Order: sequence, then C-alpha cells, then structure tokens
Amino acid sequence: MGAEIVQLVGQAGPAVTAAVGAYGAAVLTRAQDAAAEATVGLGQRILQLLWRRGDEAGRTELERVVGEAVDERDDVYSAAVLGRLLRRALQEDPVLREELSALLPAPAAGAVSVTASGERSIAAQQIGTAISGDGHTLPRS
Repeated sequence: MGAEIVQLVGQAGPAVTAAVGAYGAAVLTRAQDAAAEATVGLGQRILQLLWRRGDEAGRTELERVVGEAVDERDDVYSAAVLGRLLRRALQEDPVLREELSALLPAPAAGAVSVTASGERSIAAQQIGTAISGDGHTLPRS
C-alpha cells in the first residue's frame, strides 16, 4: 500500500467516523446541514464522494459497512472498518485519490503520520522507552 493512501486514510478516517457517529446510515444521503461541525461535514462529503463513485455493489458494501459502524458502539472498531473500506477504494481508483486530496487540507510542513496496527500496538513520534508484549522487565535504577 502506498504512503499516499496511508496518509489520505489517516487524514480522512476521523472525519468519516465522526460523520457516521453523528448521522448514522443517513450520512450517505443526507443533505449537508450548514450548522454541522467541520469534521462531520468533511466526513459526510468524503462518504458521499465514495457513494457517488461506486457502482451498485460498491454502494451496497458502503451501506453495509456504515450500518455496521452505526450499530457498533466501539469507535476504534468503526474507524478500522471504515478505514479499510476507504483504503480499498483509494487503491482501486486513482481519480478518487485526487478528489479526496482536493477535499482534505494539505498536511502541515514537517507533519508526521504515525500508525500502529494490531493487538497491543503502540505508536509515538517521540518516546524514551517503549516495551510491548509479555514477559519484559525494566531494570530498576
């Protein structure tokens, strides 16, 4: 998977999750509310972009995934499911990558994206000591 796709999903993921949390499955067809929070509005536009670009099978899958995210009360799970859907769509459609890039704000110069994936994973930009896993001990000073 390309770094560009990872960055786009990292930027878009929180907005998509917020939109699903705020509007539920209606996020796919709801007209944008002028009073909607910026993140929710952005997430809604991203999901509607996916909706418009998809074929019938893609729309059905998007409806199913959004419905699962609505029913799930775990934001981490919802973000992961929505992120996988977005990542797959971006991998398959270079025009969608361009359209999504145009929607998202440009990353700040020197911005760092850190991703951790998997059970008990950790991610940090700056850290002294990080130990993950079972059976480790730290020497005492």
